[in-house]
Amino acid sequence: MKKLIIIALLFFFLPFARDIAGNCFAQNKKIDSLQTLIKKDKADTNKVIHSYKLCSEYYNIGLYDTALYYGNTALQLAKELNFKRGIANSYSNIGSVYYFQGNYPDALENHFASLQLNMAIGNKQRIAGSYNNIANVYYSQGNYPDALKNYFASLKLEEAFGDKQGIAFSYNNIGAVYHKQGNYPAALKNHLASLQLKKAIDDKQDIASSYNNIANVYYSQGNYPDALKNHLASLKLEEVLGDKQGIARSYMNIGSVYFSQGNYPAALKNHFASLQLKEAIGDKDGIAASYLCIGDVYTKQHEYKEAQEYLMKAKIVSKEIGSKVYIRDSYCGLAMIDSAAGNYKSEIINYKLFILYRDSLDNEQTRKKTIQSAMQYEFDKKEIAAQAEQDKKDAISASEAKREKVIRYSVIAGLLLMFIVSFIIFRSLRITRRQKQIIEKQKHLVEEHQKEIIDSITYAKRIQTALLTSDNYINTHLPAEHFILFKPKDIVSGDFYWALSIAPFANWDIGTNKIKLDRDIFRQNI
Repeated sequence: MKKLIIIALLFFFLPFARDIAGNCFAQNKKIDSLQTLIKKDKADTNKVIHSYKLCSEYYNIGLYDTALYYGNTALQLAKELNFKRGIANSYSNIGSVYYFQGNYPDALENHFASLQLNMAIGNKQRIAGSYNNIANVYYSQGNYPDALKNYFASLKLEEAFGDKQGIAFSYNNIGAVYHKQGNYPAALKNHLASLQLKKAIDDKQDIASSYNNIANVYYSQGNYPDALKNHLASLKLEEVLGDKQGIARSYMNIGSVYFSQGNYPAALKNHFASLQLKEAIGDKDGIAASYLCIGDVYTKQHEYKEAQEYLMKAKIVSKEIGSKVYIRDSYCGLAMIDSAAGNYKSEIINYKLFILYRDSLDNEQTRKKTIQSAMQYEFDKKEIAAQAEQDKKDAISASEAKREKVIRYSVIAGLLLMFIVSFIIFRSLRITRRQKQIIEKQKHLVEEHQKEIIDSITYAKRIQTALLTSDNYINTHLPAEHFILFKPKDIVSGDFYWALSIAPFANWDIGTNKIKLDRDIFRQNI
């Protein structure tokens, strides 16, 4: 009968399936107004928007065929108009319809199509929504690694654009996956992070659900005091909000915790409180679950008459709503009571009926899994073909990108080389100009010094010229043919010539070329 307890504890356990485009799980309030708008709409983007919104409203109330009709209508028109946002949103809503129908391969196919388009148009918020929707499908398939991968991808984007509510939902979903995997510390960490964000946003309804999720993790750990503490916190908020269905669930969960603690009177008190609310709101599924839980508590207390009464009620309501799971559990509980009371004939009948429904459910589940496997196979084939086509496109794109990269780098290298050559030329010109300026300055200095030297030599020449005997003097006193050989190497010469005209002396000695004078005459001439 432990299955009955699990029924109570899983009410808030499933991840939040958020479809940003379609506003999943919202109560339908707009169908009439949307229908009126669609009748007036032309074949434009407004009609696309109203159609996929109508799809969303219909799958929210469980009319999946009608939802698919409007989803496909929106998709077809959006494609004709090349309205990419409308195409992406239509794929998203169609994927959600298939998800609720349990057609997970088609759900994935449409959510992936929506994701690709949202990536193409760069809508980060809807990309995050697509990742979340894909993760929900994987979660329902029991593919927890891929579910986590996509929830984390959604979380990363939500953190990037600061969507606190989206971040809170992602933490909640990640916590739910870790809970399923039995990683309770990680589950608690994420549910507590979700709770803190919900408190910051002050969304009391979501805060209540977080308390419930945290309580479920503590329950799975066998930490019943903390489980009870959080269920009571959830109940308190639901009472403030006047959420009768939430209050009923919390009473049921609290009753299940008391049942696990062996506190059967407290368990009964809370289950009856839950039952009373469910009867008031007409929740037959919840009523059947409450009957089963109450029957289970009475069985544990050995009050078989009361237990049989509520299990029979559970069987009747379960047959009314067509819940094979509840019918199976009703027969199981009745068989246990008959066994304890010694009613072996009745026990055999109830046990056989239990086996019948159990096998029926197992066969149905097997059939569903077989169909799902076949659909998954077809989906995988499509995915492989699509991936092959995408790989081909990626290879072409990579080749083009590589070629563009080579061209880009070549241009950059050419420009860089030109810059380097230009820099070298410019630098060389600057050096040459500087050297030329130095040379010209040195040349000017040399010329200045040379001028000074030449001026000095020229002045020396003037002195030398003044000292030399003039041509007129020589020509006057030396009428015979004569010449003067005076060729200075440079401007001035180190040689001097001179001439002096004197009267002939007596006693000239031609042989010695001297004048012979006696002592007295010599003295006189001196």
